[in-house]
Amino acid sequence: MNLNPPILEIKNLKTSINENEILKDLSLAVNKGEIHAIMGPNGSGKSTFSKVVAGHPAYEIIAGDIFFKGSSILKLEPEERSHLGIFLAFQYPIEIPGVSNEDFLRLAYNSKQKFYNRPELDPIEFFSVINEKLKLVDMDPAFLGRNINEGFSGGEKKRNEILQMILLDSELSILDETDSGLDIDALKVISKGINTFMTPNKAIILITHYQRLLDYVKPNYVHVMQNGKIIKTGSAELAKELELKGYEWLK
Repeated sequence: MNLNPPILEIKNLKTSINENEILKDLSLAVNKGEIHAIMGPNGSGKSTFSKVVAGHPAYEIIAGDIFFKGSSILKLEPEERSHLGIFLAFQYPIEIPGVSNEDFLRLAYNSKQKFYNRPELDPIEFFSVINEKLKLVDMDPAFLGRNINEGFSGGEKKRNEILQMILLDSELSILDETDSGLDIDALKVISKGINTFMTPNKAIILITHYQRLLDYVKPNYVHVMQNGKIIKTGSAELAKELELKGYEWLK
């Protein structure tokens, strides 16, 4: 028995949606204290990978398994995976009219508290908790009263995702193109939040098209995904090589 299993281990995973196979014999191991970047052309399976780990019900698992801290999570619902410590930041965060950020964040936080039989917080208690987290992503407390992502700029939506990650204190965070559509100032704020959040007991997977995020958040490993599987793994230098050469040379 492995007393220190990877925080995430994917073994020979095959998945499909609408009878279309997307992930094809994908294997990956991520340990605590590691940051992994996944790069690859559009349609290579990167976003599918993130959704499958989070438990999106639209995808069918054909073969393989997903282990979180040594235990299979294939049969767990998305909310159970979240409570256990898996977080997914969406590439395109959705707007939810009529639901304030403060209510949403407090309910998400209290849902996890309840799962671990810890005391839930009332609105006043929660405000003191969330106020400290807001500083890490450079957001004004006034934004708590706004509806979720409604009228938010691209940078505000992405900062809101990072705020959720920090609040829920997730052990494994998968950030799906968190850097897309950000100007350089927003990218620096997001990167600072990620770096402050990262500890030796956590792991982060960055899905990105661009080297620039990796200038601010240094990965231990860079993986290239094509046609539903990882075809090459390297150090942070691999991302720089991809920036110069593209992906054709790997075929």
